[in-house]
Amino acid sequence: MGLKKKNILTLLQEKTEIYGDRIALGMRSSFGWKEFSYKGIGLMSRKIASYLINDLQVHKGERLAILSESKPEFGACVFASILAGMTTVPLDIKLTKYELCAILSDCEPTVMLVSQLYAETALQLQKEIPSIKHIIVMDEPSYNQELPSIYSLPNCYEAKWRPRSSKSTALIIYTSGTTGAPKGVEITFNNMFTQLDDLEDALNAILPDRHITVLSILPMNHLFELTVGFATFLNFGFSVYYTQSLKPKDILGIMRDKKVDFMIVVPAFLKLLKTSIENELKLLPKSKRRAFDFMYKIAKYIPSYKIKKIMFKPIHDKFGGHFIGCISGGAPLDVAVGAFFERIGLQVYQGYGLSETSPVVSVNTDKRNNLASVGRPLKTFEAKIDVETGELLLRGPSVMKGYHNQPEITSQVIDKDGWLHTGDIANIDKDGHIFITGRIKNMIVLSGGKKVFPEEVESVLEKSPYINEVCVLGTSRTFGAKDGTEEVTAVIYPEASLFERFNSEELNNFIRLEVKNLSLKLTGYKRPNNIIVVNEPLPKTTTRKVKRKDVKALISV
Repeated sequence: MGLKKKNILTLLQEKTEIYGDRIALGMRSSFGWKEFSYKGIGLMSRKIASYLINDLQVHKGERLAILSESKPEFGACVFASILAGMTTVPLDIKLTKYELCAILSDCEPTVMLVSQLYAETALQLQKEIPSIKHIIVMDEPSYNQELPSIYSLPNCYEAKWRPRSSKSTALIIYTSGTTGAPKGVEITFNNMFTQLDDLEDALNAILPDRHITVLSILPMNHLFELTVGFATFLNFGFSVYYTQSLKPKDILGIMRDKKVDFMIVVPAFLKLLKTSIENELKLLPKSKRRAFDFMYKIAKYIPSYKIKKIMFKPIHDKFGGHFIGCISGGAPLDVAVGAFFERIGLQVYQGYGLSETSPVVSVNTDKRNNLASVGRPLKTFEAKIDVETGELLLRGPSVMKGYHNQPEITSQVIDKDGWLHTGDIANIDKDGHIFITGRIKNMIVLSGGKKVFPEEVESVLEKSPYINEVCVLGTSRTFGAKDGTEEVTAVIYPEASLFERFNSEELNNFIRLEVKNLSLKLTGYKRPNNIIVVNEPLPKTTTRKVKRKDVKALISV
């Protein structure tokens, strides 16, 4: 396709013309299905962009922030931002106002596009962030609407669109929020085009040459969703549907109604779906359970997915009968979970990536007998292992421009030869397949793919006068449905005088309450759910840095 040589504005125009009346984006609302054709998304994008250029008179390179749940209008707003020559900053709706302020202070957007649910939050943020001049709501106007809505903008669809250099920043994706300097990953237009071009090969290996319907369950501020689940799928002319609920019952309902073929998921969703299927199997009469167990054993030796679909037809009927499988990314895949779906005739392709690589590095499209592999690198990537540390290093045109306003941190991650240091420990086999075996970074990856940076949580807890030392790390759960997954643990050495004021139980309760109150500044998934109070200073290096490995060993005893 030669995508990298194309102008993104030309590409947008071409796709809306080629696919015309085909459904591009849709979602079930309280009034039924709300669906936009490719032509419709094109018109809405141009309408919003014309307003930004003509009425708001935004300048090329200004930032446009989006605070909204996933919905069809989100896509139109991203396209409008591109047409108007702006840089798009998608925000995580789960962040607190405190975290959002830190991000918005860093990127200084002039325009905020928000869904009705977050309009009040946007108005509060505007009072604290001087750069925000305009707020526009992404829903149809309601009777008490004070802010302009994208639906009530002037019906102007033509403006002088603003092409930008392939090296200019298209997106800023924030991976951290509460520290003094949040990390905003700058993704260029060239990064985006490279991903579209590379992923064409991966998708051609996975999906047959036909019109595909996709169900999207990841938030659109997630770069994995924006690059693959949105941009790449629309580039192929697929139809993408969004859901407001992550309950298996609701998701299966949409899959049946819209005959969904494919999904992009995180491993936690697959685990939830597997548990849901197993719970239903337990309710079956003994004879049917035995029949399932017998077929499940046989299926191990059957390579054909078509035959396995027939063998497990009742399960496939619950998925709507059209479902092929999914790409899993964002966190390591539990091989046993992947093997379960493969055995019943659904294909699970494990992928690997980082925000810093725009984000997809590899997808396991060919090594189907080894689900632990994340596949070969996409065609434009070079990959190698640091012989001293075992760290995976990557180089190629998908590697980010850098961290916004943070040249020093950027130079620590991308070396002088252009190699990105991933922080992940890996092996590469003789065929070039990557196997991720661990992490050098301190980053904690939760079961849903959410990433928590310990330093970010520590910076909030350290503000307490009652906490002398704190070390936040990921520990493995050993019980319940999330057995084996990581959770956020805070190990705390209290201020010395507290040992005299309280007995052991009282001190524990006091510190737990203090952590709970301070953690309100953090979004839910970042809050420590395991708090360990110790009565000795934490192990440290000669330069007084806490030794995380030693702390982990200390609490594991």
